[in-house]
Amino acid sequence: MAGPGPATPSSGTPAPPRSTPVASTSTTAAAAASTSRRGRRGALFLFLSPFFVLFAVVIVAPVAYAGWMSLFREQSSGLGFGGVERSFTGLANYSAVLADPAFRASFLHIAAYCLAYIPVMIGGALGLALLVDSAYARAKRFFQLAFFLPHAVPGLIAAIIWIYLYTPGLSPVIDWIDAAGGSWNFFSPGNSLSSMVNIAVWQWIGYNMVIFFAALQAVPREVIEAATVDGAGAWRTALGIKVPIIRSSVVMTVLFTCVGAVQLFTEPRLLSERAQALGNDWSPTMYIVSKAFIDQDYASAAAASLLLALVAGALSFLVTRIGKRWQES
Repeated sequence: MAGPGPATPSSGTPAPPRSTPVASTSTTAAAAASTSRRGRRGALFLFLSPFFVLFAVVIVAPVAYAGWMSLFREQSSGLGFGGVERSFTGLANYSAVLADPAFRASFLHIAAYCLAYIPVMIGGALGLALLVDSAYARAKRFFQLAFFLPHAVPGLIAAIIWIYLYTPGLSPVIDWIDAAGGSWNFFSPGNSLSSMVNIAVWQWIGYNMVIFFAALQAVPREVIEAATVDGAGAWRTALGIKVPIIRSSVVMTVLFTCVGAVQLFTEPRLLSERAQALGNDWSPTMYIVSKAFIDQDYASAAAASLLLALVAGALSFLVTRIGKRWQES
C-alpha cells in the first residue's frame, strides 16, 4: 500500500497566488530616490551658503543701510553742543542730489569718457586678439603675456606712473615732444579727458584681449578652413566670421566696461591734483566721496550712491538688450 503523497489541489479549487516583492521594491526605490534628492539638495545648500552669506553681508546689508540712511537728515543743535538730531526727510535727499548741478554734470563727464574710452578699448582689444589669433602670428604666448602685463600693475600704481610721465620737467615723454618741436599739456582742460582714457586703456586693453583671444580659440577651425577655401581673405575671415561667432564675449566685455566706467574714480582723482579743472566731483564716485568725507553729508552721499547704482543697473540692462538683439541678428 503506497504512503500518502503530497497534497494536490483538486481540479475545482484554484491554487493560492504567490506573493511577489514588486510593491516593496518600488517603495524602496522611491525612498532611495527621495533620500538621494535630499542629499543633493543638502550638498548644494552647503556649498552655496558661503556665497549667499557673503553676498548678504557685503552687498545686501550695505545697500539696505544706505537706503535707510538716505531717508534721514542729521542736524546739529545748540551750536554743536546739543548733539545731533536725526529727522526723517523721505525723498528730500534724493531731490537735493538730483537738483545739484555738480551731480548731473558728473554723469555728463562719464558719458563723454565712455564715448572716447569704450570704442578705443573694445576695438583695440579685439584687434589685438585677432592679430594674435591669426595664422601669421608668431610667438603667441609671448604677446599674450606682454599685452596682459599692464593689467597686473595695480590701478593706483599705474595712475601714479602715468602722472609722472605727464608732468613737465620729470617726464621723458614731454622732453621728446619738446625736442620734436611740439607742445602738449596733459593736464589742460582740453587734454585731461584723453589723458584719463590713455591710463585706463593701457591698464585694461590686455585683460580684454585675453578674453577675446580665449573666445577665438573656441571658433571651429573647420569654419576658418572652409572660408579660406572659398577665397575669403584675412580681413573678411576676421570681421565676417570670427567676430560674429564671439559676439557673446564682445557683449559681456562691453557690459563690464560700461559698469566699470560708471564707477571711475582712481584716474580722475589722481589727475585732479595736477589738473585743477577736474575738481573734486568730476565723476559720480568722486561726488559721493566728496559729500561723505569732505562735506560730512552722509545722507546725500547715500542717496547719490543709490542713484548711481540705479543708473549702472539701467545701463547694464540696456547693454544686455542691445547685445541680445545683435546676437539674434
